[in-house]
Amino acid sequence: QVQLVESGGGLVHPGGSLRLSCAASGSINTIYAMGWYRQAPGKQRELVAAITSGSRTNYANSVKGRFTISRDNAKNTVSLQMNSLKPEDTAVYYCTLVAGLNDYWGQGTQVTVSS
Repeated sequence: QVQLVESGGGLVHPGGSLRLSCAASGSINTIYAMGWYRQAPGKQRELVAAITSGSRTNYANSVKGRFTISRDNAKNTVSLQMNSLKPEDTAVYYCTLVAGLNDYWGQGTQVTVSS
C-alpha cells in the first residue's frame, strides 16, 4: 500500500506564491515519475507538472515559467513551487506517483487565488 500526503495549499492573493509538498510512503517499487494534477470546479483534471526519476520535467503550457517541480528521490518527496499565481490557478491539486504498472494519488489540497 502506498500513501501520498500533500501539504502547503491555502489562500493567496494574485501574484503571490505557494509551495506544495507531497511525501510518499509504504511499499514502493521503483518510482518512474511523480507529479501534480489539478481540478477546478466544473473542469476536467489536468496535468500541471511531472518529473521522472531522471529529472526530466514536463509542464502544462499555462504554468510554464511560473511553476517549478522538484523531487528528492532519496526521500520520495515531490514539491511544486508556484509563483505569480493567478485566479485561474484555483483548483484542488493532487499529487501522483507512477511506479511499475501502478499509479497512486493523494487526497488533494485546495489552492485558492483570490483578492
